Amino acid sequence: MWKYEVLGLFYGTSPDAAQSMGMILKLVNAENTIEVGVFTGYSLLLTALTIPDDGKITATDIYRRTYDEIGLPIIKKAGVEHKIDFIEAPALPVLDKLLEDPEKVGRFDFGFVDADKGNYWNYHERLANLVKVGGVIIYDNTLWEGFVALPEEYFSEEERITRKDMIE
Repeated sequence: MWKYEVLGLFYGTSPDAAQSMGMILKLVNAENTIEVGVFTGYSLLLTALTIPDDGKITATDIYRRTYDEIGLPIIKKAGVEHKIDFIEAPALPVLDKLLEDPEKVGRFDFGFVDADKGNYWNYHERLANLVKVGGVIIYDNTLWEGFVALPEEYFSEEERITRKDMIE
């Protein structure tokens, strides 16, 4: 599991979540995948190792540095860099551009979202059209470490908005 401290916060896909994701990738025979939010690239590495050698991953993140410093050297060593198309940009414009191409609509077998929680619904609206019928979209942190079950008064106003987006 990758853990990296940035601005006092810890991020990373948990080992059990990664194992579940790997199993789902195999169950749907994923070949073309899309990832929104990369950070260090741990889930990206898992996906690249799981899909076939001619499989492709479209990955987007607004910040590439942690991926370049931590994940990319391991991805290169694993010999799976050729599967990854990393786009350093905000995800919504990237997804909108993909939707403009009729060949991209319904092309992806699998989607994974681990990005800003307040945009999960916006990502979902777009990914629902990019991922084929019968494909799978996974959203990280949907239970938000149990915070979605806590009373609303536990949260600041900003956290309430994000929490509401997560619940919806």
